[in-house]
Amino acid sequence: MSRRLFGALIGVAVCGLSCGPLFGPPSAMRGVPAEPAFALPPAARLDRSAQAPDPGVAAVADYLASRNTGLVRDEIEALAQTVVDEAHRQHLDLALVMAVMHVESRFYNFALSPKGAVGLMQILPTTGEELARREGIPWQGPQTLLDPSTNVRLGIAYLRELRDRYRGDVGAALAAYNWGPGVVDRRLEEGVELPSEYPSLVQEARAQRAIAGVSLAATSADTKRSRPFIAASSEPR
Repeated sequence: MSRRLFGALIGVAVCGLSCGPLFGPPSAMRGVPAEPAFALPPAARLDRSAQAPDPGVAAVADYLASRNTGLVRDEIEALAQTVVDEAHRQHLDLALVMAVMHVESRFYNFALSPKGAVGLMQILPTTGEELARREGIPWQGPQTLLDPSTNVRLGIAYLRELRDRYRGDVGAALAAYNWGPGVVDRRLEEGVELPSEYPSLVQEARAQRAIAGVSLAATSADTKRSRPFIAASSEPR
């Protein structure tokens, strides 16, 4: 072997030792996946998955978008997020909350009752002001209730208060939501039967719009774009 050829072989060997294999990993390492150069640590991976969109919010947004809400899509998506978040925070069934909104306003943000109740969950301004104070929400007069997210935050908080007031009796809570807790308290003290029409309407709507997984049951086509009416009971608040 010539000195020139021998020197070339030595140079290749030294380069291989200092720079690593030229043609892939050694046979002992083949088949073992290489770690990405910028792999996220396990905690960061968990954080990313925790921030994945809630499919329940998307389902509620799509459902609301099929209704005559009077809102644009961005407002609907923000509203859907609030509905889901507040229902979870207040430990209320999401289908129940949606059913109350259906009966109260047919999901129409600008609904106004003959008694002056406003918005999606038909809140009286006097009640709304007191609820806003307790919830730490700025109150700027009755127009505050036309903000959809604020309206449902207050309505869901009120529904939770009433459920707690009547020790988990959803029927009594719904009757009080419609008639007012003063009327319900007096009837309970007197042993008089509570109004049942409004709770029945809500429970029927709840059954029709029950949430299985993240899907809201479809309603009949003739009610999808119906104008809202506020006639939840013979004597609504």
